[in-house]
Amino acid sequence: MNTRLLPALLLTLCLPLAACGDSSNSGNSGKPASSTGTPVVDADSIGGKVKAATDKARVELAQGNIKISNDQSDKAEITPQGDLLINGKAVTVDARQRALLLDYRRSVEALAGAGMDIGVAGASLGVKAAGEALRGVFSGNTEGIEEKVNAEAAKMEASAQQLCGLLPTMLAKQQALAVALPAFKPYATMDQSDIDDCRS
Repeated sequence: MNTRLLPALLLTLCLPLAACGDSSNSGNSGKPASSTGTPVVDADSIGGKVKAATDKARVELAQGNIKISNDQSDKAEITPQGDLLINGKAVTVDARQRALLLDYRRSVEALAGAGMDIGVAGASLGVKAAGEALRGVFSGNTEGIEEKVNAEAAKMEASAQQLCGLLPTMLAKQQALAVALPAFKPYATMDQSDIDDCRS
C-alpha cells in the first residue's frame, strides 16, 4: 500500500506478536514439562499477553490522536474530537468538515481493529500449530495435523479478505474529506492500487 497509514497498520498487526516475543521475563522455568522434559506450550500465558497488548492498543487508538503522516517535518493527526492538527496546530474546520474527519477516523479505527483481530488470530494459530505438532511428535500420531492447521489458516485468510473489504469505503471517505478540507488533501495518499494490492 502507498498510504502513509500502512506503517501504523503494520505496527498494529505486529503488536500481538511483539507481546509474545519477549521471553526475557517469562522464560520456560515456570512452564510445565512433558514426560520427556520438553516444555509444553503455555497457550493461556501467550493468549493473555496478546489480549493485554491488543486491549491497550485499542484504548490508545480510541483515545489518542491518529497520525496520518509519517513525515517528521510535517506531522498531521486527527484527534478524537475531530480536529485536524498539522505540526501541532489545529486547522480551522466547520461542522461538516469535523463530521467528515470523525467519519474518516472511525474508518481508520475499524481497519486497525480488524488488523488487530487478525494479529490475535495469527498468534493463536501459531500456538495451536505448535501444540498440535508437539502432541503429534510425542504421541507418534501426526495424521491430520496439517489439515487442522490449514483449516485454521483458511479462516485467517477469510478474515484478511474482510479487512481488504473495508478499504473501498475508507478510500471514498478519504476522497470526500480531501475535497471538503483542502488542508487534508496532501495526506490523502490512499488510492485504488492499495485496494488492488490488498486483494491480490
